[in-house]
Amino acid sequence: MTTPLSILKSHKLRVTDCRLDIVQEFLDRQVALAHSDLEEKLDKQFDRVTIYRTLNTFLEKDIIHKVLDDSGATKYALCSHEDLHDHDHEHVHFKCENCGETICLDKISLPSIKLPTGFKKREMSLLVQGTCDKCI
Repeated sequence: MTTPLSILKSHKLRVTDCRLDIVQEFLDRQVALAHSDLEEKLDKQFDRVTIYRTLNTFLEKDIIHKVLDDSGATKYALCSHEDLHDHDHEHVHFKCENCGETICLDKISLPSIKLPTGFKKREMSLLVQGTCDKCI
């Protein structure tokens, strides 16, 4: 079973209350979260700068990844931790037009795209919009 403690330890991160609580929020919600979502939930315990720094640390350590979303806000999703050294951030994301939640569809790979000569890919993303299984 994946726990906040096991995730932090497997990434060799110091265990703090803020880190534990943020990972737990991702595990509980199972959707992409913006800084503002975490701030709203945890603002009585941690200030916005602490939350921001924690998200940056998690990005650097590959605990979370950025998610494409048409809202304009940067959102983050918990990476799959089944294989720590061989997971892929290039997968499809789905945004529900009804509830507004964005989720990772880890099992759906992005298509291979051949770029023109002289172009070099850094990252690729695909956002599918529609109605999620909870809102149908």
